[in-house]
Amino acid sequence: MTSELLSYEDALASYDPVMGLEVHVELGTRTKMFCGCSTELGAEPNSQTCPTCLGLPGSLPVVNAIGVESAVKIGLALNCEIAEWCRFARKNYFYPDMPKNFQTSQYDEPIAFNGYLDVQLEDGEIFRVEIERAHMEEDTGKSTHVGGATGRIHGASHSLLDYNRAGIPLIEIVTKPIEGAGERAPEVAKAYVAELREVIKALNVSEARMDKGQMRCDVNLSLRPHGVEKFGTRSETKNVNSLRSVERAARFEIQRHAAVLSSGGTIVQETRHFHEDDGSTTSGRIKDNAEDYRYFPEPDLVPVAPARAWVEELRSGLPEMPRVRRNRLREEWGVSEHDMQSMLNAGAVDPIVATIEAGADAAGARKWWMGELARNANEQGVALDELPVTPAQVARVVALVSEGSLNDKLARQVIEGVLAGEGDPDAVVEKRGLKVVSDEGALGSAVDEAIASNAAIADKIRGGKVAAVGALVGAVMKTTRGQADAARVKELILERLGVEG
Repeated sequence: MTSELLSYEDALASYDPVMGLEVHVELGTRTKMFCGCSTELGAEPNSQTCPTCLGLPGSLPVVNAIGVESAVKIGLALNCEIAEWCRFARKNYFYPDMPKNFQTSQYDEPIAFNGYLDVQLEDGEIFRVEIERAHMEEDTGKSTHVGGATGRIHGASHSLLDYNRAGIPLIEIVTKPIEGAGERAPEVAKAYVAELREVIKALNVSEARMDKGQMRCDVNLSLRPHGVEKFGTRSETKNVNSLRSVERAARFEIQRHAAVLSSGGTIVQETRHFHEDDGSTTSGRIKDNAEDYRYFPEPDLVPVAPARAWVEELRSGLPEMPRVRRNRLREEWGVSEHDMQSMLNAGAVDPIVATIEAGADAAGARKWWMGELARNANEQGVALDELPVTPAQVARVVALVSEGSLNDKLARQVIEGVLAGEGDPDAVVEKRGLKVVSDEGALGSAVDEAIASNAAIADKIRGGKVAAVGALVGAVMKTTRGQADAARVKELILERLGVEG
């Protein structure tokens, strides 16, 4: 596959990338968009369906009010205009995962339009992504293709259909063409989807978990020679489900398009599949410009006309937006933009905030979430907030270290115990006998033993080589199984040897 690509540098030397990003967000409503069926995940296949979401004759849809409210909130957060009047349309096409043979969506009259989202790149540069529209629609069912080698329909012996997801509320957010990003286009794509995800989570309208399909991105990309205004033919990489993959898909398509164009070939307008294993894309289906979904207004639903007073009420109730919040927290915590970006990438910002609210200092909260807990999450392949530890428990560990009951080594063992289900930090300390040895008599005995057993080192310290005290501290820590206060041990050793620290 890589032999068909032009190097990234050569691609950007000849062409300008133009992107369009379409993000689908599943709303976290309790019921579907047009019926009362549950949206809860994990149910038996086809157990959360009814005549309406199955498209049976005589059934009539009813709009989910919370879905409309969520759409307005998203539009406001993205600096969009909110339509005074809009309506639903039928998008007609046949595919087995849509049992009605049409999708209830919005066409030329979206509920939100003409907005923007400012995103911050890794070096601090702000890039504005303009939003074309955000409209309401419903999700499709889930197809599982059986018998093939790839899990796709081609080569499968049969397919299984689960309509539990059919009808779940979706908001589709479509950007205007993103121009001017140049070589940073893949980074802009990743930063935009990351910031959009944070906005959605801040609004509390969806968990926006890309790994669970609650947020998916279609990456549209085309290239045009430098100095040319007309857009090139685009490809559409469908259903990309991680931030890293959004960036990789954009980069791969830039290199692929450039290779085709530079060799005199023609780009085919088509959908493409992204492959996580190697970051490549492969052809899906041809998508002709003349594709006609035969949209027409949905006759069974009345228009939606959000009252201006209600819209302004929702606007006044919007939470602090993520970029503003991060800048405030960064100043409060005294950290760099790079460190804040690292915390954001790790999904640690909210856990750190909750740990501080539970009583920990900012430095201690950051240390444990970005250190021991991030390491555990990476090893287990889970998100930080999926670890079986609460911010209150982390705050208690921070407190035990601060008051001298634990040192860092012991605190790591306490966290290990909490993650293993052994109880709260205090219970783990008690069960494992992990408290710092603070009894001066016991410490003094251990120090005397270390000095007596390491006379040569003690003589060096008396002679002025104070740095050698580390060896004696280590001996005491070994004797106490790491449960001594290293700082106090050092003080006692120097006192015994008559040396000033």
